[in-house]
Amino acid sequence: MTSSKDNNNSEKSMSFSIRVNNFRRKVMYGLTKNIGKSNMKKALSRTSQVEIKKILIVRPNHRLGNLLLTTPLIQEITDTFPNCEIDIIVKGNLAPILYENFSNINSYIVLPRKPFKELITYAKVWLGVKYKTYDLVINAVKDSSSGKLLTGFANAKLKVFDDIEDDFELKVPDSHHIAKNPVYTLRAYLSKLGYPKNERPVPLLDMKLSVNEIEEGKTVLNNLVKNNPKTICIYTFATGHKCHSKQWWKEFYTQLKTTFKEHNIIEVLPIENISQIDFEAPSYYSKDLREMAAVIENTSLFIGADCGVMHLAAATKTPVMGLFSQGKLEKYKPYGNYNIAIDTSKQSITDCIEAAKAIINKS
Repeated sequence: MTSSKDNNNSEKSMSFSIRVNNFRRKVMYGLTKNIGKSNMKKALSRTSQVEIKKILIVRPNHRLGNLLLTTPLIQEITDTFPNCEIDIIVKGNLAPILYENFSNINSYIVLPRKPFKELITYAKVWLGVKYKTYDLVINAVKDSSSGKLLTGFANAKLKVFDDIEDDFELKVPDSHHIAKNPVYTLRAYLSKLGYPKNERPVPLLDMKLSVNEIEEGKTVLNNLVKNNPKTICIYTFATGHKCHSKQWWKEFYTQLKTTFKEHNIIEVLPIENISQIDFEAPSYYSKDLREMAAVIENTSLFIGADCGVMHLAAATKTPVMGLFSQGKLEKYKPYGNYNIAIDTSKQSITDCIEAAKAIINKS
């Protein structure tokens, strides 16, 4: 059994690690904040327009949510340049799974997750980026220091860093969103180069599930609930302070069952196989992210805290209610498709239930 002393030591170690990472980010941001400032002038000084066919997206991250939040940019590029080939710089092994059905993706350039332990591999990736020539390279997250460095290092005719005017985010409030910002940035950059102004809605997160995947997800769901009425899906886990307490979830689950008696309620379990409602609801567990998304797609509503699986649900056509307890709602909230975000530090469980009723009635 783990002692309280062990737990305290673990929390202190985690707290120290967080402080170190925050300090590292601040230092790196200070060193890289001016990279790309003169980039637009260089692009405008070109004497001929670049034919954009080979594109590099820089998103050196391995997390499920962050990779899914890049799908709107991938779709935007594909819509703008239908015949292009896209390479993506990532970390980890999730990207090929999540982006499986994006036909314009040519290759994945994978950085090691711990560069200081794999310096040779890390250096080879950087040299490979310099060796290959691109027409356009895009830094997918404006505050990413490593993203800026890689974008600057890449061998490309055109480079998109953060080419939005300082007051743009005041004029367009939803450009704060981490999935929308790079799309708006790309549009602003291309508009300055003479491309037609694009005012279409920003693409949604999208797993691009196939018809067969969705049907297989329906089969899995039907085997779980054993009947065919509508189903509400909950996901009770999140990391750190984003995770609501067992007391909160149990009260919420009780009200949910009372309000939606005609619905099945299932719980999708995290890879840790734990439950904030102590497995009271029928549960679904899988390490197959595409199957998980397909199961969620066959439900009427997904309810979960700010986490990677919330973004996985948002990448389906099922409405999502995102539960935020620690801010950053405008940056990470699910959008479109009747999706909503609720600040549970300001709104009650009853408010959440009423919001769920509104979504179910709309959809």
